[in-house]
Amino acid sequence: MPRQYDEDEARRPILQPDTDTDEPTAAAVSSSLARLGRPSDDDELTERLTGCGASACCNPSSFLHRFQALILMCLVGFGSYFCYDNPGALQDTFKSDLNLTTTQFVMLYSIYSWPNVILCFIGGFLMDRVFGIRLGTIIYMFILLIGQLIFAMGATINLFWLMIVGRFMFGIGAESLAVAQNSYAVLWFKGKELNMVFGLQLSFARVGSTVNFLVMVPIYKYVKSLGYQGHMCTGVVLLLATLTCVMSMICALILGWMDRRAARILKRNDSAPGGEVAKLSDVRTFKVSFWMVTVICVAYYVAIFPFIALGKVFFMRKFDFSSEDANTVNSIVYIIAAVASPLFGLLVDRTGRNVLWVFLSVLVTIFAHGMLAFSYMNPYIAMITMGLAYSMLASSLWPLVALIVPEYQLGTAYGICQSVQNLGLAVISMISGMIVDKGGYFMLEIFFIGWLI
Repeated sequence: MPRQYDEDEARRPILQPDTDTDEPTAAAVSSSLARLGRPSDDDELTERLTGCGASACCNPSSFLHRFQALILMCLVGFGSYFCYDNPGALQDTFKSDLNLTTTQFVMLYSIYSWPNVILCFIGGFLMDRVFGIRLGTIIYMFILLIGQLIFAMGATINLFWLMIVGRFMFGIGAESLAVAQNSYAVLWFKGKELNMVFGLQLSFARVGSTVNFLVMVPIYKYVKSLGYQGHMCTGVVLLLATLTCVMSMICALILGWMDRRAARILKRNDSAPGGEVAKLSDVRTFKVSFWMVTVICVAYYVAIFPFIALGKVFFMRKFDFSSEDANTVNSIVYIIAAVASPLFGLLVDRTGRNVLWVFLSVLVTIFAHGMLAFSYMNPYIAMITMGLAYSMLASSLWPLVALIVPEYQLGTAYGICQSVQNLGLAVISMISGMIVDKGGYFMLEIFFIGWLI
């Protein structure tokens, strides 16, 4: 039934204040209208991003901007991977110019890994708890750069112990930097093509290794043609290689600025839900599935990296390749990874089933090592096969950690993975050198197949 109004009520203006009711006063209405005219906190992004800042290139919420950040994430690791395999690309000249045995040569790789058995885990924890991802990346990149400079100076003056010190420092920075790269990838891309992102990161990293194998011998010959001889020539070449680390340092600084800007504009909360912080005791809470991923990581990688480190002489002896041809076939794994890793990442993103892809990659790698050990088939076939398998594993294994471990513990988790991996690489690299010195490369291949099985 319609409401009945008395005469005075019917004549009252709608917005007239009424002290006897809960209707808003004129002042309250004016205040409300003023608030409607101002941009709210939700509109702050639109208010701040004007001009170039509102374009796809500069808007942190756009895919194009995130892709630019991804390129910088990849380039941050370029110098690390380029310089890591400098000794492998110049294996024969290292031995002759610096008078190194195979065991001493392999020590340049094992000393890289030994400190990271512990320090890599600590580096990941410090990034979670103390430094933060931006400052941590810059600190680890600086340590890496100083280590490479010391390594090059040690070769220049022919002091093996100084070279060992340099590789020790280089390893501390490089492996902790890899933890930072993984954390950056999850921060920017979790839930958005994460497998593809890990694949693309691996791709760029392996581009660094591939370029190293392809250019170091020509650079060495050019420097030698300028009149440098022996250990002096090797030292100058390593100093030139250090320029890639300088480039990566610049990329780390730019990426840190971009991430700080994105966090401010998007009001990103990088802290854990409920204010949780990473603690060393968190290790006890990690699931069994995480530790299984870690075991797979070390068992697989010890059959790849030590082989590539010693592979140049293997191809020269068994297949009678020249130094340049041996370097080319030895770098095939990295060349294939540079192309195939992002493609496999997209495939895993679409299909899921990361564990199945990991299992298939291990089987294919066993087959590739078998071809190298038991046949004289063209080694390019085996190395291409190994490169595809390696790309498949890296694109599907590393994202599993982000699916198992809470985000605020990712630095610690990736640090543990890198630490266990480096323990395996340090031990297996030394054993591999002794196997080559005493039993030859056939026994080395059998050793690697055993690890994969």
